[in-house]
Amino acid sequence: MSELRLGERVPNFILPTVTGEQFLLEEHQESHRDCWHMIVFFRGSWSPACVRALKEMEDHLEKLTNEHVTVMAIAAENAAELKQMSEKESLTFPLLSDEFLSINEAFGVFTASQEGVGSFGEPACFLINHDGELLYQQKQTGPYGRACARDLLETIRHLKNQQHTKGSAS
Repeated sequence: MSELRLGERVPNFILPTVTGEQFLLEEHQESHRDCWHMIVFFRGSWSPACVRALKEMEDHLEKLTNEHVTVMAIAAENAAELKQMSEKESLTFPLLSDEFLSINEAFGVFTASQEGVGSFGEPACFLINHDGELLYQQKQTGPYGRACARDLLETIRHLKNQQHTKGSAS
């Protein structure tokens, strides 16, 4: 399992979206140059706790956008199942399918397995700046205890304030 360290560049990746397109992280960063990017890993559409967390993220999406943060979510589940959940829950941020757990592994996300579901990644969140450097990470070993969208928003504001303070002191 990889171990990403704060300040390091996160690995680039390409994954299919629920809309049938290919999502390339570098391309997304390039088209959103002035933004930070939040990558949310979740167990799958079958997890009520994860669905609630994604709905909460959607509820805070406007505030995150106002902070110049884009959101994307990744699960080790096929795109068709993710698409059904996305439509049912009216999620508007990109949902990406990592069926073979390769991106989960590249980010050091803990994995587990469950009868009837197979292998999946546990919840995790990574915040990267406009240069692709890791600013924040939180990885879970189970479905509960993750930072809520409100707390992540406060973390973003805190990090931006720190960055602004550091920049003005030099």
